[in-house]
Amino acid sequence: MEAAEEQVSASGALEVTERTRLRRMRHKGSHRRDDLEAVLDAGFLCHLGVTVDGTPMVVPTVYGRDGERLYLHGSVVSRSLVRAPGAAVCVTVTHVDGLVLARSVFEHGVNYRCAMVYGVPRTVTDPDEKLRGLRALTEQCTPGQWEYARQPSRKELAATALVALDLDEASVKIAGGPPDDGGSPDAELGLWAGVVPVVTTLGAPVADPVLPAGIEPPAHVVKRTGRVLSGGPAV
Repeated sequence: MEAAEEQVSASGALEVTERTRLRRMRHKGSHRRDDLEAVLDAGFLCHLGVTVDGTPMVVPTVYGRDGERLYLHGSVVSRSLVRAPGAAVCVTVTHVDGLVLARSVFEHGVNYRCAMVYGVPRTVTDPDEKLRGLRALTEQCTPGQWEYARQPSRKELAATALVALDLDEASVKIAGGPPDDGGSPDAELGLWAGVVPVVTTLGAPVADPVLPAGIEPPAHVVKRTGRVLSGGPAV
């Protein structure tokens, strides 16, 4: 497996480091950049692990991918960078695609797609880059919304905390398929086994109660109704 990891890295994929080296269930792992981008592009919510005043915190926040960089919204991170510049963080994006119900509890599992990104983020202070980063965040959540809605004012930009994290150090794990105890003695128990899909979809738009009559949701919002965010590839 060591040779395989080195070959993947040499082929232009993600470099394998001590933090991203896969030590458990390596067959589910990947260091390919296209796998990383696929997991990141499928979502918009991440969990950010950071240390603040000596205490570890895991903060849910939105993100946006712009090429080989992530932009994350978070005042907690900015505060930690001021007090501990150069400190590394860990960003995790996970999509749950199914519950794997086996014949024995020991073999139960979850089908998922998960990416972990490590690095030292930087606070974005340049107004132009901050606009680009906020656009990436907005478009990650709802493509087309940046051009539709009013964009941030100078005052709003100044009040917004945004950090950037390069995608240089990352790994991916993907688990999919049925239970793997079909060939074991447990197969003779006569118990049902299989996968219960966990599907997350975007529902129909619900208007703001104070919205005047006659203002319909824009096409870029309506066309996303029913879009599956998870429950697809790994089921």
